[in-house]
Amino acid sequence: MKASLATLKNLLLNNVAEIKFSRRRPKSGAPATRRMLCTNSLPLLNSPEGRVALNYKRAINLPKFNPEAKNLLITWDILMQDYRCVNMVACNLINVIPVAQFWNFFNKKLALMSATDKTRFMNS
Repeated sequence: MKASLATLKNLLLNNVAEIKFSRRRPKSGAPATRRMLCTNSLPLLNSPEGRVALNYKRAINLPKFNPEAKNLLITWDILMQDYRCVNMVACNLINVIPVAQFWNFFNKKLALMSATDKTRFMNS
């Protein structure tokens, strides 16, 4: 399902989303799209588990541009463990995981993934 910037921005406040979007800057040899697990839920990210398992760090600086003017959404990429800009021109919402269910999902799926598994997920 195609997601708008406003819809995804609101959804990420209380959920983790699996999304797939077009790369804004294509990489040679890499797929034209990228898949991501992301959230902007501060209770999840600021929790002791979020700080350790997700390696969450609070943003220090604001971007030097207006992301929404460029149809970009800044979110925490759970697998890459850093902030990322999502190109909302062609962004599809694949799955939504409520924050209350995230750690169960993390322990059963994400914690078991190797680096190769994570790369395969992101490039699929």
